[in-house]
Amino acid sequence: MASSTTAYWRGIRAALPFLLVVAPFGMLFGVVGTEAGLNLAQVMGFSVVIIAGAAQFTAVQLMQEQAPTLIVLASALAVNLRMAMYAASLAPHLGPAPGWQRILIAYFNVDGTYALSHMEYEAKPALTLSEKVGFYMGTATVICFPWYLATWIGAVLGASIPAGLSIDFAVPVAFMSFFAPALRTLPHVAAAVTAIILAILLQGVPYSLWILLAGAGGMIVGAELERRMAK
Repeated sequence: MASSTTAYWRGIRAALPFLLVVAPFGMLFGVVGTEAGLNLAQVMGFSVVIIAGAAQFTAVQLMQEQAPTLIVLASALAVNLRMAMYAASLAPHLGPAPGWQRILIAYFNVDGTYALSHMEYEAKPALTLSEKVGFYMGTATVICFPWYLATWIGAVLGASIPAGLSIDFAVPVAFMSFFAPALRTLPHVAAAVTAIILAILLQGVPYSLWILLAGAGGMIVGAELERRMAK
């Protein structure tokens, strides 16, 4: 119990820098969601149920464009498919945890909790299961719970913004901030450039399907280039 508690607080300390990202983007989503016509309960429902910034921004933007519900759901799911890879990577470390803990682990599986926990587990292979779970929950405490609060603050502030003041520009800016730091390799850059080009060329596709097509095209190019470089 003492070791897992120590790991929990170590996870909290490791995740503290993420507050610099979580707070402003959580507030931004609250404002954008309110600007899109959602009420406070609906905005909070997004952050509590989905708890994934990129997918939330995607869904709200498509909803503003009057895209069909199926397209909204499919696009948000496509953006969040990386979570499946995160889960597969964490399974060897956290898979043996009790069922109720695995449910919480799956719910809190976001970019920050995954990245910090995976690095911790790789650096310290001797950690026990309870220590691994404790560290993970420590990161989730700092990354996920402030996301709810920041969303609520943003939604409250968004309700006071004059109706004529549009902040639609904030959505693409947020996306660039999410993904630009991850473009570290040639396949990553190739995937991003391909997606941008396809997004521009496919603007005429109905129901905003250009988002799915551009994303799929970028992933195909990036994966193929990565495969060739691995040979």
